[in-house]
Amino acid sequence: MAYLQAKQLIILDRNWRCALGEVDIVAADGSTLVMCEVKTRSSQRFGSPLEAITASKAIRMQRVGFAWCKHHQANASNVRFDVVSIIDPGVGQPHIEHHLNVV
Repeated sequence: MAYLQAKQLIILDRNWRCALGEVDIVAADGSTLVMCEVKTRSSQRFGSPLEAITASKAIRMQRVGFAWCKHHQANASNVRFDVVSIIDPGVGQPHIEHHLNVV
């Protein structure tokens, strides 16, 4: 979360759940509403965290994101779906990448 705040995103919600699933972080990037999935791995041995976003996961992200908008009566016309991938081997600083507009 501090990583996104350092990029000037304003955190609006965390771990919001509904019957369709969960959105890890909802943030505002200027006038854009950002639905952010956070994926963490200890290594890339079985692929990068970004590779965990399958087509079905992407569809679910969209459905949950738009459900958040409806629940909060937010404008859904300018929504972006991002992924923050974290490689944290447990030693030293984790490697963080912010992938914009992945869905």
